[in-house]
Amino acid sequence: MKYSQYIGVALILAFVIVAFMPWIYIPSIQSSVKGMDPGKTTFGKVALFSLMCLSCSTVFFLIPRVWAKRTNLFFTAMNLAWSFKNLIVLSVCPQGDCPQRLSALYIQFGLSIAILIMAFLPDLPVTRKSGQKKH
Repeated sequence: MKYSQYIGVALILAFVIVAFMPWIYIPSIQSSVKGMDPGKTTFGKVALFSLMCLSCSTVFFLIPRVWAKRTNLFFTAMNLAWSFKNLIVLSVCPQGDCPQRLSALYIQFGLSIAILIMAFLPDLPVTRKSGQKKH
């Protein structure tokens, strides 16, 4: 795709915005957990690793080299795995106390999938070496 790299960077910026939105609400302790603010829980900053991966990925989206696109696949796949972990860990009901899952929890996972798809679609020109024949 022609604009896949720019769409990928735009999706990363959307992920940064979602990282600061509330992901779950726990009614028993009356606290909401955001990607970068655990509230009254011991979850920690669950979006920090994703943001570190995506900051590297932003640079690799903008470098028009094959090695950068291959490295970008690694960072976007790690981000998707971490987002899936966040979806599972934050959705679980410990001791029967189920949190209310908010839309930002699902949006961050959907954005991670879309970012990985954009990493699979780099816009690189294909050049032939002078000694190769056309088939």
